[in-house]
Amino acid sequence: MLCLKFYSHFPQILGRSCSINSGTHSASPQSSLEFASKTKECNSFDNTSLQFKELIKMPQDSNMAFRGKATVLAVGTAVPTHIIRQSDYPDYYFNATDSEHLPELKQKLTRICTGTKIQKRHFYLTDEMLKDHPNIATFKEISLDSRNKLLARGVTELAKEAAEQALKEWGQPRSRITHLIFHTATGCVDLPGPDYQLINLLGLEPTVNRCMFYHSGCYAGGTVFRVAKDLAENNPGARVLAICSEVTLSFFRGPSESCMDVLVAQALFGDGAGAIIVGSDPDISVERPLYEILSSGQMMIPGTADALGGRVEEAGFVLFLKPSVPIHVTNNVRKCLSKAFAPLGITDWNSLFWIVHPGGQRILEGIENELKLDKEKMLTTKHVLAEYGNIASGSVIFVMDEMRTRSKKQGKATTGEGAEFGVLLGFGPGLTIETSVLRAIEIPN
Repeated sequence: MLCLKFYSHFPQILGRSCSINSGTHSASPQSSLEFASKTKECNSFDNTSLQFKELIKMPQDSNMAFRGKATVLAVGTAVPTHIIRQSDYPDYYFNATDSEHLPELKQKLTRICTGTKIQKRHFYLTDEMLKDHPNIATFKEISLDSRNKLLARGVTELAKEAAEQALKEWGQPRSRITHLIFHTATGCVDLPGPDYQLINLLGLEPTVNRCMFYHSGCYAGGTVFRVAKDLAENNPGARVLAICSEVTLSFFRGPSESCMDVLVAQALFGDGAGAIIVGSDPDISVERPLYEILSSGQMMIPGTADALGGRVEEAGFVLFLKPSVPIHVTNNVRKCLSKAFAPLGITDWNSLFWIVHPGGQRILEGIENELKLDKEKMLTTKHVLAEYGNIASGSVIFVMDEMRTRSKKQGKATTGEGAEFGVLLGFGPGLTIETSVLRAIEIPN
């Protein structure tokens, strides 16, 4: 088991990738003889936590520092120009849905909006769209076709803008992109989908290998990091463009006294897209690594399938959210962290930097209290929540972008606000938690 953990969490330590199943991770030696040799080598480590830590502490001023490791090479984000202040949202929403005759529900939405700690959100949906498609603003009127036509355009436009930013920052020829990962939990279901459209819109090669994810939900921000890591480490020379794009008009609808979930969704979610470029063995003469992805794993919380999710109906995408979601996440986050950081011997959660899906104020406060985190550990995540709301799968990319920017502005030693190791947490329907162990990169003076 020791050697399987060694391969599953840190294949890059040996300068190569591997594909033998070990829980939620995978590895693949080229021969059984080689694997036996590595097994013997692996089992020779007596103090595993210390050895793992020493093995990855290589100087970051040479290509050897990143040999075989998946690294984030660029980040891009995009949001629509239509902005609504959270304090104005109840008035906007009840006017747009012609629901002023429901004052008690409006008061309830006002209380929910205040409790979110969100300051503003960006939306693709405009008054003109609602005028052209009034069925979207009702509670149950058939509107799936209307929504899908708008989503097909909106999700792709935001994805393109975020990807363009990442590609510009990366600065390398687009012909070097070998893989495209795309996820949307709120977007259209056309075939071919946005992944196909983006190949042409971004001027990528027709030979790019595409991987499309639909409706995984908020945790998929962590999923794209995990899949991008696997692709980068198992395909020499690969450069993976991964994009998450979300537009909430898929579940925008009028209020109903029979469904309080509608009000929670209207108060929490915003629109936006995030993109990253991931690759192993970066050429540091022309590429600038931001973070190393040391390991990634996924865990489902048993018995929580009905706590959070959604379904596509004739009236659009219908969300359901139970008040127990923050409790489930809080009660299971320590288990995920303990498993992920065991190879490094890290148990002091305040020694880490934190990139967390801003799923809501109660979830973030629950994690803080459960792990006894210093208040500054969640400041970057809370800032993103305040400025954008919950952008579903794209949220963690926004947090990563904000963290590397803040770290540089504040004169921190690393892209992780001065810390060396950190965690990226995504959570969503299932309930599912994605956990990635990251290593920050030193910021030059």
